[in-house]
Amino acid sequence: MGKLKIVTIGGGSSYTPEIVEGFIKRYEELPITELWLVDVEAGKEKLEIVGNMAKRMVKEAGLPIDVHLTLDRREALKDADFVTTQFRVGLLDARAKDERIPLKYNVIGQETNGPGGLFKGLRTIPVILDICKDMEELCPNAWLVNFTNPAGMVTEAVLRYSNINKVVGLCNVPIMMKMQVAELLGADGDRVHIDFAGLNHMVFGLNVYLDGENVTETVLDKMTSEENKMTMQNIKAMDWEPGFIKGLKAIPCPYHRYYYKTSSMLEAELESADSEGTRAEVVQGVERDLFELYKDPNLAHKPEQLSKRGGAYYSDAACSLINSIYNDKRDIQTVNTVNNGAIQSIPNDSAIEINSVITKDGPKPIGIGDLPVAVRGLVQQIKSFERVGAEAAVTGDYNTALLAMTINPLVPSDETAKKIVDEMLEAHKEHLPQFFKKIEA
Repeated sequence: MGKLKIVTIGGGSSYTPEIVEGFIKRYEELPITELWLVDVEAGKEKLEIVGNMAKRMVKEAGLPIDVHLTLDRREALKDADFVTTQFRVGLLDARAKDERIPLKYNVIGQETNGPGGLFKGLRTIPVILDICKDMEELCPNAWLVNFTNPAGMVTEAVLRYSNINKVVGLCNVPIMMKMQVAELLGADGDRVHIDFAGLNHMVFGLNVYLDGENVTETVLDKMTSEENKMTMQNIKAMDWEPGFIKGLKAIPCPYHRYYYKTSSMLEAELESADSEGTRAEVVQGVERDLFELYKDPNLAHKPEQLSKRGGAYYSDAACSLINSIYNDKRDIQTVNTVNNGAIQSIPNDSAIEINSVITKDGPKPIGIGDLPVAVRGLVQQIKSFERVGAEAAVTGDYNTALLAMTINPLVPSDETAKKIVDEMLEAHKEHLPQFFKKIEA
């Protein structure tokens, strides 16, 4: 048995105990010899706390996995087989700005496919591309599994601006939707199959099958009944107009509320920003509590409170994906991967989120022909936003960033876009050197 080395960048994340639990659970199929948790100086304390907990979890499981903690990314990457990325440039303080600044202009910040997502992409993409350069040199055969949001834009940037082809973006939304649909149907998750297609946080369930039988109509009916509000920890559960869902004939993901219920969602976001704080500010409190728990030298399992963080099933999805690539399982999972003609109205070389057969050579997307005409335009608009946003991140070009902000469906005009871009560039200056080098040169 050879060695199997996995590196997690952003190892000090509160999600790390969940991914460690997933690796422990699958050890017989995925015999990891080394797990390296990497973070930056600002995350050093969290890395120590989470890393020590990871070591306790592995010890309690009685497995021969060496857990290493380091701030030296290059040391960790040497000869890695899989690299997972789950970091946040500027930490949660940056996310709080992403969410709060647009609200001043009556625009939803939305930290993935909204104005906040653009700025998260502008901060994140240069770092991801640096990691890709290190991987080319130090572990050229490794797979990059990215959970860092905005996952669609980040995967797009890696495909377009790096030499890494072995990249898969991952999100927990499809698996959460599947589990919630199973609950609506009163069935176990493994009896339910959903045809997912679209983009990250812009994915649609086109057909639902229970034990192989198409039950899409039943699910759409149940979704619009009083007691069923499919959503996630971080998105307010608001009822859909029943006629809209029946007309759509597809299952929207929770994030679609931002686009189809913009004014109600904006009202809710403004209200919670005033009362309990933006989602980032709430999460900061949840994280403080989690890290207090993680410090307990007797805690050697993932605590229940982690579910409040909002990333349920994330690491399970990640561990399943790594397991399927490693063992050439050829099962079906929903991932962000290169389109290659699977969705006709999206360019072949772009990233999409779609059901794919997972092989040792990576995901093979399952072609759907095309998206229904009713949802195609919104998906294409978000894809334009991702493409132009990724270009802005790489070039540091102000006009390109302004263009990306303006074409985002949540932003009402170019004037408003300019105000948000100007204020956010200033607020995030420290993490956006590509936009300031030229100005100050």
